[in-house]
Amino acid sequence: MILTDKFASRSAGMKASEIRELLKLLDQPGIISFAGGIPDPALFPAEAFRRATATALSDGAVDKSLQYSASEGHVGLRAWIADHMRALGVPATLENILITSGSQQALDYLGKLFLSAGDTALVGWPTYLGALGAFNAYEPRFERLEVGDNRSGSELLEAAKAAGGQAKFAYVTPDFANPTGVTMTEAERRALLTRAEALDVAIIEDAAYHALRYAGDDAPPILALECADKGGLAGCRTVFCGSFSKTLAPGLRVGWVCADRPVIEKLVLIKQASDLHSPTLNQAIVAGVAEEVFSTHVPRLRAAYGARLAAMLAALDAHMPASVSWTKPEGGMFVWLTLPKGADAAALLKRALAEENIAFVPGAAFFADGSGENTLRLNFSMPNEAQIEEGIARLGRLLKG
Repeated sequence: MILTDKFASRSAGMKASEIRELLKLLDQPGIISFAGGIPDPALFPAEAFRRATATALSDGAVDKSLQYSASEGHVGLRAWIADHMRALGVPATLENILITSGSQQALDYLGKLFLSAGDTALVGWPTYLGALGAFNAYEPRFERLEVGDNRSGSELLEAAKAAGGQAKFAYVTPDFANPTGVTMTEAERRALLTRAEALDVAIIEDAAYHALRYAGDDAPPILALECADKGGLAGCRTVFCGSFSKTLAPGLRVGWVCADRPVIEKLVLIKQASDLHSPTLNQAIVAGVAEEVFSTHVPRLRAAYGARLAAMLAALDAHMPASVSWTKPEGGMFVWLTLPKGADAAALLKRALAEENIAFVPGAAFFADGSGENTLRLNFSMPNEAQIEEGIARLGRLLKG
């Protein structure tokens, strides 16, 4: 029996992740990969994880660690996150925090919560392809969101209505965006808040890279700015998505949402219907590690990844032809390259793998309309500085050839 003709219409928007496919190359000898947004496992706080695991499985704790738990999440972990959010300027309490299986699950839940078929999601051009994948399942249309966009709110709203839906949210990664590495200034964050008020849409603030700043001054989260304006979280339209994947370790899949209580309450219902709760043991372990080492571990990451970013920018300066431009991030994990018009980064990747044993992500995957063929994303967190120099030199040879 063939069931493909029984699939829901939304399944047509489901596509394989180019990054997940490229990650398979990591096991091939000789490949220098700039493809995945992968933390270096040599920098995982392994000893802290061993201690936290032993504690979670100790005689006094094992029953709770292996049992069902509340859909909202582990109380100790939520308390730590609430403290962390308050340090960022967001006056959060336990009731404002939901634990998710990575921030990717949060994006899926928010798509489910906000989007009906035909509604409009405002996204960057380019934007995180995992967000496009998460939202696609709910059959929205994507509209281009740019800081400084001078189209009137009425134009965007009329376009949404013409498509049979409503404008529902603006999705942004304000700090060291995936894929570009670009950071929004405080003025740009305030402008987005003003625009969201005018359009009456939510803001989904993806803060996966917020802690990974290597240069420059911190900008407050969009949610913190809105809380300051409104005197607290009540009535805030910004939904903050955080993650431990980039700071502690990705394999346990622990993230969180911080938002006004009515949003959290609805997301809890989605969580209950989806997987009941995130793994209890994983949450207990992450709570222990965060409590013990987060404040000392993040500076270690900043030093290591900051040196790798500096190495990549120096190598690009040394080896790229004049026709290629790139972003100069102050943090995160990515540098974004723009090739001359007419260049095809997907075709370049095939040559890069065959001729130079290097991998990267072609940029078209990050555009909702599939454009951006002449762009590509480079990751600098996984390769070491010697590999970065060698890999960029090989890429430069291809581009000059």
